Amino acid sequence: QVQVVESGGGWVQPGGSLRLSCAASGSIVSINAMRWYRQAPGKQRERVAAIISGGTTSYTDSVKGRFTISRDSAKNTVYLQMNSLKPEDTAVYYCNILSSAAGIVYDYWGQGTQVTVSS
Repeated sequence: QVQVVESGGGWVQPGGSLRLSCAASGSIVSINAMRWYRQAPGKQRERVAAIISGGTTSYTDSVKGRFTISRDSAKNTVYLQMNSLKPEDTAVYYCNILSSAAGIVYDYWGQGTQVTVSS
């Protein structure tokens, strides 16, 4: 059984910073990608950032230059450093882990952590 747990959300004023963490534990053999999504009220879930097994990262345009995704492979942990936060970054942030074993791809999600940016 695999557990994915996010932490680090909270309230911050515009221009502030937060660092989200996501730790995966359990029977994970090989991680293919680690991704952060977010969902604001009344909006669809969108992918914010991703890091694949080779280390390549990608970001949605609205966060480029402000957010940085990184990982600690030894700990099966992914981070999202969020700087220069804006009110439109307010959302529930979800961690997603893609892993594979014996040719089967597994898709794991955390419960989400709330990020609120307001003055």
